[in-house]
Amino acid sequence: MSLLALSPFLHGCAQVPTRPPGLATSHALSNPSDTTWGRRFARKDDGSQTLSGFFVLQAGVDGLAARIQLIRGAERTLDLQYFIFRADATGSLIRQELRNAADRGVRVRVLVDDGDTMAGDEKILELDGHHDMQVRVFNPFSYRGHNRILRNLDFILHKQRLDYRMHNKVLVADNAVALVGGRNIGNQYFQVDPASQFADVDLFTVGADVQALSGSFDEFWNSDLVVPAAQLTRRGKSGTDTTTPAPLARDYVARIESGQPLSSILSESAPLTWAGGQVLSDSPQKHYVERRRSRGRLMSNAVEQEIERSTSDVVIVSPYFVPTDHELELLQSARSRRVRVRVLTNSLETNPQLAAHSGYTKVRVPLLKSGVSIYEIRAKLDSVAGSGESRRIASYGTYALHGKMYVFDGGRVFLGSWNYDQRSLRINTEIGVLVHSAPVAEEVLHRFDQMVSPQEAYHVVLDPTDPHTSRLLWKTELDQKQQVLKAEPSRGWWQRLKAWMLAWLPIDAEL
Repeated sequence: MSLLALSPFLHGCAQVPTRPPGLATSHALSNPSDTTWGRRFARKDDGSQTLSGFFVLQAGVDGLAARIQLIRGAERTLDLQYFIFRADATGSLIRQELRNAADRGVRVRVLVDDGDTMAGDEKILELDGHHDMQVRVFNPFSYRGHNRILRNLDFILHKQRLDYRMHNKVLVADNAVALVGGRNIGNQYFQVDPASQFADVDLFTVGADVQALSGSFDEFWNSDLVVPAAQLTRRGKSGTDTTTPAPLARDYVARIESGQPLSSILSESAPLTWAGGQVLSDSPQKHYVERRRSRGRLMSNAVEQEIERSTSDVVIVSPYFVPTDHELELLQSARSRRVRVRVLTNSLETNPQLAAHSGYTKVRVPLLKSGVSIYEIRAKLDSVAGSGESRRIASYGTYALHGKMYVFDGGRVFLGSWNYDQRSLRINTEIGVLVHSAPVAEEVLHRFDQMVSPQEAYHVVLDPTDPHTSRLLWKTELDQKQQVLKAEPSRGWWQRLKAWMLAWLPIDAEL
């Protein structure tokens, strides 16, 4: 492609999308107690109005069903904030439910990031202005099509701006009930796609923390970094997706229509755990706060403090595990205090981001030598306990980890969007809830124990026969037989080669 042919695009790239002057601000519903959700989930604490009710959703289909059921039950407002909002079967289903909610008078606000979009995802933007629906985009690209060459060129020309992304995942209904965690909107995240499924988690939240989650949403919604979808769709022809999403399998549809898991929560057969919680969130202008150019919040500080104050046990579940030198020292320091530290992350064979895996390989040996226990998830499971999916979907051997779960001293749990990597620390905005509850911690720890079993994960250890080298072994169980692998589990030599080559590039700060 010649520079002459690119000249119109280069000119367009100079026109950076910005928030128009006079764009109306809006805020969360001020009186949630006037709604069914608000009355139903009224605080059941000691009257101090400082506690929240929590329920952990592990299965992907429950995460999908809960979203649809909350959208259907909303009466006044719906606020959704997501890094990814796909136009596949589950994304299309949720998009239709949002349209239906707006048609019955619910004010719908959708805030999406623009960093990982693909053809068809712009369908959510087309709902902007539909009755009571508003859609805004965080830090959008100038180029609105889906040609990868042109999109990458846009990124290169505006890297300092476009590298900064909104990684938050939140849904709030009537400012009375919320879902927060690691799931984006898409088939992978709800574990319905045979080609790829991600183990993840949602924290169903009512009570005091919902208002804090709404407050964070409002900050982003009204920030200078968001642009109305209508302004972007006028900038040029967007990529189109003429395919019809494949329908959901009958068992997923049946689960949604059954009313579960929400009906069990409402009937208290699956009771909420009431406890103290703390919403941890980055400011929309995190990139300035991190550089000390602006005041605001950095949620990583609170997570790091939890590691520092832990006295017995730290558990980290993070799909992308690329600690900075400081974060590495935090874990090594915990081990020097005789704190048990266990980490579960993706293996090479399951990691969708080979660059992230290349950064992770540099810290394995130092952590193992300090006494940290490391586990890597398998693509094909011999057991589905804790996986969040059925044996049928697991049989495809395309399983991977996407959930972010942290447990401190068996009594404090952080669930949210924050990875233990350098992007979450410096580049992406993140959000989550720190729950002070031994029962919730016990539930997450039970799932962790299931996920690191030899039927589901590799236990990475130093080769005891050669203690003076950095040779690794991967212990697991295949077909009910214990196995010790000397070569890193992968999908082939080419995958190992690419990861090895990426490890030589100076890109850790981007991982």
